[in-house]
Amino acid sequence: MTLTIGIIGAGRIGKIHVDNLRGIQQVRVKSVSDVVIEHLESWAVEKHIEVLTTNYYDILKDPEIDTVFICSPTNTHANIIKEAALAGKHIFCEKPVSFTIEETEEALEVVKKAGVKLQVGFNRRFDSNFRKIRHLVQDGQIGNPHILRITSRDPQPPGVDYIRSSGGLFMDMTIHDFDMARYIMDSEVVEVYASGAVLVDLAIGEAGDIDTAVITLKFANGALGVIENSRRAAYGYDQRLEIFGDKGAAHADNNRANTVEVSTAEHVTKEKPLYFFLERYTQAYIDEVKEFAAAILGNQPVICSGFDGIQAERIAKAASQSLETGVPVKLEQVGRSTATY
Repeated sequence: MTLTIGIIGAGRIGKIHVDNLRGIQQVRVKSVSDVVIEHLESWAVEKHIEVLTTNYYDILKDPEIDTVFICSPTNTHANIIKEAALAGKHIFCEKPVSFTIEETEEALEVVKKAGVKLQVGFNRRFDSNFRKIRHLVQDGQIGNPHILRITSRDPQPPGVDYIRSSGGLFMDMTIHDFDMARYIMDSEVVEVYASGAVLVDLAIGEAGDIDTAVITLKFANGALGVIENSRRAAYGYDQRLEIFGDKGAAHADNNRANTVEVSTAEHVTKEKPLYFFLERYTQAYIDEVKEFAAAILGNQPVICSGFDGIQAERIAKAASQSLETGVPVKLEQVGRSTATY
């Protein structure tokens, strides 16, 4: 069996998925759509893309295509998910599904009724270091979890135009950490308290967002979580995680170009963290599409479902409400807590 795929959106992440999918046996990337394609023509030839179109309906109408990747702007995700599901296509969608819980719930209901698979693109679940820590938690090696700490700092803030359309720090950046918190702890978040500030770029504040945040979480299993974010770390892409329990602790450090540490009488030095997310999560991006393809070909559950997607969105919304009100927000106040997708 061959999985025939169409890619909707040929920006940076769409092109990454094309490259990674082309390395998988039993996968054929047939079509790519984008609103502007003139600059993509030579790229499409190089990548052996058979159809390049400005109209993504060409992909949805193609009976050969059984799976679509939605890599277009977030404000298009929910509608395309519904259209793809109704067309009988399996779906991989970049995060978040939408900017509103209501839109996401509606899209997931259509997916559920159509009986197709949907995976949300939380690539950090596929990082080998974070997976190792999840397995340690599941195997009971650190005992009952007490505290989860996630550090996530970007090397440079995005442009203000991006900030205005991103959905805000919690929906754009921290949402990865919200998903990681649920994934590592294997327990639902029940309460969120968020503090934020503008310390990196005043223009971000003028655009209505924050660039620095600390979020505390309470989990259903009684454990606590702390997430801290910054839009700028001068030394590179800072991605660390620690879980502490009654039997011990486990820590995942940053990835570096090499692990050599030099010690002299004057100093001890080692390489700075890898600078950008594409370097840090290269293998995770490969593995997430490999496992998605395997789930479809083997008719198995996907690793990161629509339910996982909406839960991360609910936490992001709760964080925004907490930041605005200055008080903790319970997840039961944000969207439906009992729906299954």
